[in-house]
Amino acid sequence: MYFIVVKFLVADAFADRWPEISRPFTEATRAEPGNMWFDWSRSVENPNEYVLVEAFADDEAAGAHVGSPHFAAMREEFPQYLQQTPRIISRKIEGDGWDEMGEISVD
Repeated sequence: MYFIVVKFLVADAFADRWPEISRPFTEATRAEPGNMWFDWSRSVENPNEYVLVEAFADDEAAGAHVGSPHFAAMREEFPQYLQQTPRIISRKIEGDGWDEMGEISVD
């Protein structure tokens, strides 16, 4: 699977509206075949920073995502709302989903 984490530093004027601004891209990506998850979180330390955690099942799904019309639209639209180019970690890893954490257990 492809496991991807992207940090978006959103401009002050748009930080509170980011979930609404990014919603069309989010919904289109979640509907893609092979998308495993696509989850946004807001930093507790910097309210302008949003972290996107996403995963795609395989090379084909990841390639289709990057080649999709909504990805092209995102590339054009998002920069106006951001303070800087997003930072990314993108890796192909073994596995097909989340595992339980071994260091803590909830009964």
